Amino acid sequence: MTAEIMNIEEFAGKNRPGRPLLGLDLGTKTIGIAISNGLWSIASPLETIKRTKFTADAERLLTLIAENGIGGMVLGLPLNMDGSEGPRVQATRAFARNMAQKSDCPIIYWDERLSTAAVTRTLLDADASRKRRSEVVDKMAAAYILQGALDRLSRL
Repeated sequence: MTAEIMNIEEFAGKNRPGRPLLGLDLGTKTIGIAISNGLWSIASPLETIKRTKFTADAERLLTLIAENGIGGMVLGLPLNMDGSEGPRVQATRAFARNMAQKSDCPIIYWDERLSTAAVTRTLLDADASRKRRSEVVDKMAAAYILQGALDRLSRL
């Protein structure tokens, strides 16, 4: 069982709506998780997991994949503002390679630049408390990332 890591165009060519997608915002301390509907039109925040060891993180993701009949994963790719790749991109790609060994669920990357900033601004505009923002920002960033990919998939 090995998943393919592909670009969004390849993914769209091989897959059609029907099974929901997971969106992941991989942080150093947490993983924000979002899920789409089966039509690939709406992303919703699902949960935030505290990162521990890769095996434990992967087990939780595998459980979510099985419970929800997931058809693919969208990983936010934390590119630098100039588009270059830094250490966080390398860590994300390593996570994807390791995850691909544990699941046959296809994996695609989506540029996540400014996703957390956009979500934080929305929460500030909604007058969310600092505590509430810290509780929801990661899973909302995952939904923001996933929604961007869903919007692109709808145009392919």
